[in-house]
Amino acid sequence: MRALIAAAAGLAAALALVLTITAVGTPEGRTSPQPLLTTVPAHP
Repeated sequence: MRALIAAAAGLAAALALVLTITAVGTPEGRTSPQPLLTTVPAHP
């Protein structure tokens, strides 16, 4: 029974966090038009 209560409390906390982030919305700003380079470009 304690495990069920702990799982329900964890699920409620996670749901509250998701709803809070959704309510706040995305931050203002713009993204860079250049793609991110994750590797070193190959030299010809």
